[in-house]
Amino acid sequence: MPLDKLVLILVCVIAAAGVTIWLAMTLAVTSQLPTFAGAAVLSVAALCAYVAWRVISERVNNKDDDHYDSFRN
Repeated sequence: MPLDKLVLILVCVIAAAGVTIWLAMTLAVTSQLPTFAGAAVLSVAALCAYVAWRVISERVNNKDDDHYDSFRN
């Protein structure tokens, strides 16, 4: 497995754990906020998650970025 894919997997796992904890804390706090503020926070979080998903999937599926993987040290 190339080093860049391993690092990408590790970054994704750490980011997913952080986002999970952040969303859990956000949901716990939104119960004390007005409904509009909770919906706004969740919609911004969903938008950020969507953008991150698109960037990561583009990086993983882009064959032009993998031209260094064919070289062996």
